[in-house]
Amino acid sequence: MEFWREFLASSWGREFVAGGFGGMAGILTGYPLDTLRIRQQHSSNKGSASAILRRVVSTEGPFALYRGMAAPLASVTFQNAIVFQTYAILSRAFDQNTKADDPPSYKGVTLGGIGTGAIQSLLLSPVELVKIRLQLQSKTDTLANQSGPVHIARIILRTQGLRGIYRGLGITVLRDAPAHGVYFFTYEYIREQLHPGCRKNGQENVRTMLLAGGLAGVASWICSYPLDVIKTRIQAQSQSSNLKYSGIVDCFRRSVREEGYNVMWRGLGTTVARAFVVNGAIFTAYETALRFVFNNNNHAAIQTENQL
Repeated sequence: MEFWREFLASSWGREFVAGGFGGMAGILTGYPLDTLRIRQQHSSNKGSASAILRRVVSTEGPFALYRGMAAPLASVTFQNAIVFQTYAILSRAFDQNTKADDPPSYKGVTLGGIGTGAIQSLLLSPVELVKIRLQLQSKTDTLANQSGPVHIARIILRTQGLRGIYRGLGITVLRDAPAHGVYFFTYEYIREQLHPGCRKNGQENVRTMLLAGGLAGVASWICSYPLDVIKTRIQAQSQSSNLKYSGIVDCFRRSVREEGYNVMWRGLGTTVARAFVVNGAIFTAYETALRFVFNNNNHAAIQTENQL
């Protein structure tokens, strides 16, 4: 109990807990739309999101939309906690001229976001690879009914080693580094415009959190979406089905040659809708949890001082 109190008293502890709540909120609110996005990106058919939704529900059942959710849900608390804590550290490190009680500049925010995106890719890439494999399974797949995230990960590690589990790491870094720079800059800028002074006093309302978080998610996905399509196609490949793409450039060239440039934006509508909902939920849960933990910790500290 004493450890937990000391953990929450530290800045790292508060960011860790709040980031975890934000991550879980994002997964739970947006996973079905994420499954539709992956299927749109991977399929060579130009079906709409609604057509894919009807087909999946009618042939595989509604729970197919949640297939593979255990992998990101199990890791998202740690992953998002690391993301928000890393961002807090790097945004200050890149902006050392700002006073400690002032928010970091937009330059620090952007550079901190870029660094955070690159670092978190090391954790995210294997999780997304397993998630994508599960999301693309159907009832006709021989292992569909007994394969969970742990089983899939073990098979990949046993047959392909670390190189297999980290397939797509390069494109994940290329996607996430600039996307996170745009993400955090957009959030900080919009929340300040909607609620002047909130970056310093932290007193923005829920509407501001939802709107700023949602628009930040939309902006980051739009700027990185073609890279995400390539990442999905590379990570969807399995060694047993012969690799179709030899790398990032080859995947881009072959996809465009066979399906046209529009393939790089297939599923964008679904992704934008998901991004607004998910990232609005992430930042709202994060900021709310941060305030709750901070206020509770201050209350506990005051009680301790009074007892002394």
